[in-house]
Amino acid sequence: MDIRPEEVTSVIKQELKKYKIQLDLENVGSVIQVGDAIARVYGLDDVMVGEIIEFPNQVMGMVLNLEEDSVGAVIFGPDNPDRDIKEGDIVKRTGKIARVPVGEALLGRIVNALGKPIDDKGPVNTDRYRPLEASAPKVVDRQPVREPLETGIKAIDTMIPIGRGQRELIIGDRQTGKTALVMDTIINQKGKGVYCIYVAIGQKVANIVGVAETLKKHGAMEYSTIISASSRSSASQQYLAPYAGCAIGEEFLYSGKHVLIIYDDLSKHAQAYRQLSLLLRRPPGREAYPGDIFYLHSRLLERSAKLDDKLGGGSLTAIPIIETQAGDITSYIPTNLISITDGQIYLEGSLFYADVRPAISVGLSVSRVGGKAQSKAMRQVAGKLRLDLAQYRELQTFTQFGAEVDKATQAQLTRGARMVEVLKQEQYSPLSLAKQIMIIYAGIKGYLDDLELSRVKRFEIEFYKYLNQFQPDLEKEILAKQDLDEVLEQKLEQAVKAFKNGFIA
Repeated sequence: MDIRPEEVTSVIKQELKKYKIQLDLENVGSVIQVGDAIARVYGLDDVMVGEIIEFPNQVMGMVLNLEEDSVGAVIFGPDNPDRDIKEGDIVKRTGKIARVPVGEALLGRIVNALGKPIDDKGPVNTDRYRPLEASAPKVVDRQPVREPLETGIKAIDTMIPIGRGQRELIIGDRQTGKTALVMDTIINQKGKGVYCIYVAIGQKVANIVGVAETLKKHGAMEYSTIISASSRSSASQQYLAPYAGCAIGEEFLYSGKHVLIIYDDLSKHAQAYRQLSLLLRRPPGREAYPGDIFYLHSRLLERSAKLDDKLGGGSLTAIPIIETQAGDITSYIPTNLISITDGQIYLEGSLFYADVRPAISVGLSVSRVGGKAQSKAMRQVAGKLRLDLAQYRELQTFTQFGAEVDKATQAQLTRGARMVEVLKQEQYSPLSLAKQIMIIYAGIKGYLDDLELSRVKRFEIEFYKYLNQFQPDLEKEILAKQDLDEVLEQKLEQAVKAFKNGFIA
């Protein structure tokens, strides 16, 4: 068989036309120093801040520092994530900014700071992701905070109301009931269409398990997600956790839904960031914190907002928690947070140990949204309560020195003591708005003044039972109207009087 050269040439030409050159270009660098879950990498010239990079054995990291000759990156992973990484190892760019899975698939789940499930319930089935860092909504995209977020806690809903889209700080020493307050608030959102996200930063694993069990017991895990960056997690995970929680919340926010996010607590978050910054050789400032420590929290909390109705009207309400040392709210991180948030709830150790729980200090707590985030009925009933209690505290201090008091002062002391007793509340027993209005009304109108202090709590419990049995429509009417008009107030007054007569007898 003869092979003609022109045939061979034409076949070769055809094959050459089909051939396409594919170049796979990878931007790689090499590790020049590693230790304490921090790596310095040479050669990644075009890398971005916050970009995920890949070390050998599929270990991932994130770029935090961009320097002239090298980049500084944190390494993700369990304990000692850098143990398999050594100098000279090749590091690859991924071109992806750190992100987390989002959506309703995360409800009822416990995930880590990167959105990976740690609750043994299988993978999170979602194809939607959001970057950890995102811009806060612009001023023109927001609307004023007007809609109340009911906590179910009498002392908060009456005196320091929280609105949807607000940022309200909870501040106090350790073991004064900070987490207990937010647990009750989450439990009270049942059936109200509010998604809850609890971010645990630097907590003991046992505490996080306890929170999950409590929420499960009260049926609150159905609408909640827990992001866990426990004390066993690396500083990088503790640093990323609140941003991950915020990104998960933003998915609901921009879908027109309502979200409550708890950061427990941001003092440990600041400490984790300080650790990373010092290891990255950033210049230390006051208390060894880096210069951008304020920006660390402001860029997180500014993402909370109540969106304009044309954007869906969704809201993201943030309740950050800060732990103080010996009640010092003037130290560095607490003052930063107080200046960023729209008010603070201060828990006082002396009140807690005096069995006033929740141990909210009326004088030091404030909501800068105030009555705008309260229903009209609650404003009508509790308008003067905060001032009356503050005056009661002052008079109480004055009378401790044995000074004689007139009848008016004695009446004020009697009323104040009963109102303090009314505002005490058991944990995991949030109250509906109507029940709060009814018992506060009974207190401010003087129906408790002639009761012994020890009988006030029994009066409250039996009053609710009486209303459920004999006046079940009164609670529904208050909730429906949200306004104590003349007719409704008369009904409420008659109910209180009728119960009071039977209670004394």
